[in-house]
Amino acid sequence: MTPHRAIALLDLTSLTGTETDAEIDALCERAAEHGVAAVCVYPQYVARAVTHGVRVAAVANFPEGDLDADRAARDAKAAVADGAAEVDVVLPWRAWLGDDRGGAIAVVEAARRATPGTLKVILESGQLGDRVRAAADDALVAGADFVKTSTGKVPPGASPEAARAMMEAVRDHGSGGFKASGGVRTREDAEAYLAIADELLGPDWATPDTFRIGASSLLDALLK
Repeated sequence: MTPHRAIALLDLTSLTGTETDAEIDALCERAAEHGVAAVCVYPQYVARAVTHGVRVAAVANFPEGDLDADRAARDAKAAVADGAAEVDVVLPWRAWLGDDRGGAIAVVEAARRATPGTLKVILESGQLGDRVRAAADDALVAGADFVKTSTGKVPPGASPEAARAMMEAVRDHGSGGFKASGGVRTREDAEAYLAIADELLGPDWATPDTFRIGASSLLDALLK
């Protein structure tokens, strides 16, 4: 894998919630300089980020994954109104694992209605365990353009096992994409996820339209 391949698929991420204007500016300037796929930030930073001419993704229902369709729609609408091209919404994974699978999917559907662009659904795969494939299937049926492994706030984050199950869901669904996020820090990590994509979906499948890596420190590792 050449570093450039992974850089072009990177969602350069800053999700502390306490970013300063200068930090958002620096993030977006780095994104533009190195040609990453997008930056990923909280909704309140979208308006500033888009002034740099980069593609912007904003999180919704994040990071808690509350069973709150109104919040998911509100976050998504605010981000889109400020210029976000993509929304990464958290599936209410606790509800999905419990007795309200329908309610959890309703949150995804609310975000879908509020997002004319790309919708990524964060599954919190480390918490779903061997049920991650079923959650990915549900998210894709509900309108997800991508299924994403993790918020990065709840350990464990991404894993090759979850990635394989989720990309198998994408393959069998016939459309959609995959995003690895949560602890993806090294070139070897990026290579592992891309190898799974190449194996399951073909060597030409992973493009910014179908495959992303969400990370804050991976760019530095790739540039080395």
